[in-house]
Amino acid sequence: MADRMTPREMLERLVAFPTVSRDSNLDLVHWVRDYLAAHGVEATLVPSPDGRKANLYALIGPEVDGGVVLSGHTDVVPVDGQDWTTDPWVVTERDGLLYGRGTADMKGFIAIALALVPEMLEAGLKKPVQLALSYDEEVGHLGVPFLITEMQTALPAPAAVLVGEPTMMQVVSQHKGGVAITTHVHGYEVHSSRVHEGVSAITWAAKLVNWHAEQMEANRIEAERLGAEGVGADFDPPYTTLHNGLIQGGTAGNITAKDCIFSTDIRVLPLESAQDWLQRYQSHCAELTQQMQAIHPDAWIEVQVRVINEGCRREEDGAAEGLARALTGDNAEHAVSYGTEASNFQREGFSVCVIGPGDIAQAHKPDEFLAIEQLDAGTAFMRRLIDRLSA
Repeated sequence: MADRMTPREMLERLVAFPTVSRDSNLDLVHWVRDYLAAHGVEATLVPSPDGRKANLYALIGPEVDGGVVLSGHTDVVPVDGQDWTTDPWVVTERDGLLYGRGTADMKGFIAIALALVPEMLEAGLKKPVQLALSYDEEVGHLGVPFLITEMQTALPAPAAVLVGEPTMMQVVSQHKGGVAITTHVHGYEVHSSRVHEGVSAITWAAKLVNWHAEQMEANRIEAERLGAEGVGADFDPPYTTLHNGLIQGGTAGNITAKDCIFSTDIRVLPLESAQDWLQRYQSHCAELTQQMQAIHPDAWIEVQVRVINEGCRREEDGAAEGLARALTGDNAEHAVSYGTEASNFQREGFSVCVIGPGDIAQAHKPDEFLAIEQLDAGTAFMRRLIDRLSA
C-alpha cells in the first residue's frame, strides 16, 4: 500500500531537498514522480534544455475540461551568508512556526497538494486536478514556459489556475511585472591627472543610477497626484519602482575606471509594459553612449537583460478569482508587488489568480518560516476545492 503523508510530513520531505536554483531539482521531481506513481498517478517530466532540471505535471481525476491547475515552483533561493539559527534543510518547529528554506516560498503549497492526492483519488472527482511543478522561477521563470506548452498539448483545458505563492490565503488578482538588468559601463582608462581625456565608467554609471532614482520619483509624484484614480492604486507602493541592488567597478583611486557593472530591478505595474520600460532604459543608454564616445570611441554601455516578465492583470469576471473567492469568502481586492508565474499562464490565455499559505515577508530571509495555522488554512482550502470538484 502506498504511503500516506500529512501536509506537515510532506513539507519536511520536500524541504530536505536543497533545490537552490543554481543546482538541480531532479532528486525532488523524481521523488514526486515515484510518490504519485505509488498512488496510481502518472506524472510527466519536462526536462530543461541542458537536462539538469525538470518540470513535472500530472492529472488526477477524469480527462475532461474544466479542472483546476495547482501551480508551484520547486526551486528556492540560496542560504549562503545568511545567519540561520536552525538547519535550513530540516523543518524545525518553534512557537507554532515551521522554519526551513522554502517553507513559505513555496513548498508549503506544494506539500498540501501532494499530501492530499489520496483524498483527491478517493473523492470521485468530476473535474480533474492538474499538478504543475516548475523549475527556476526564482531566476527568471525559466522553466514554466516549457511546462505550459506541454500541458496545453497533453491535458484537457482547465477552467482555472491557482498559483500557490504565499498570500496568507488571500485572493490576489494582480501583481507587478519585472525587468532584471545587468548594465556594464565600458570606460577608457587614463591617469586621473589626465581625467579630461578618459571616460570614467563609474561617473557614467552614476548618471544611470541617478536616472533610475529620477524615474521612480516622477512615478511617485504622479501616483500621489492621481491617488485612488491611479492605475497602481491597489499596490504598495502604487507605482512602478526602479532599484539598483549591486554595483562594482574601478581599478585604483588615481585611474579613471575602465569598468563599472551594476544590477537593476524594475517592478512594473501590470497596466504598464515591462517591454516599454526596458526600451526606455535602452534608449537612454544609447544617448549616453554617444556622449561617451565623443570623448573616446572605445567607451560604451552594454545592457544585458536577465529577466523580463509582464505583470498579472485583474481579469473581468475571472474564473480563477471567482473560484478562490467562493472557497475562501475573501471578497477584498489584493494586489502584490512581487512577481509570480501567474503572468506566464495568463499570457497563454488561462484564467489565473494567486493564493497560498504563508507570508511573502518571510521569503528569501534567514529563518524563513511557515506558521502552522497557515499550513492548516491551506489544507482546509484544498479540501474545499476537492469537495467542489467532486460535486
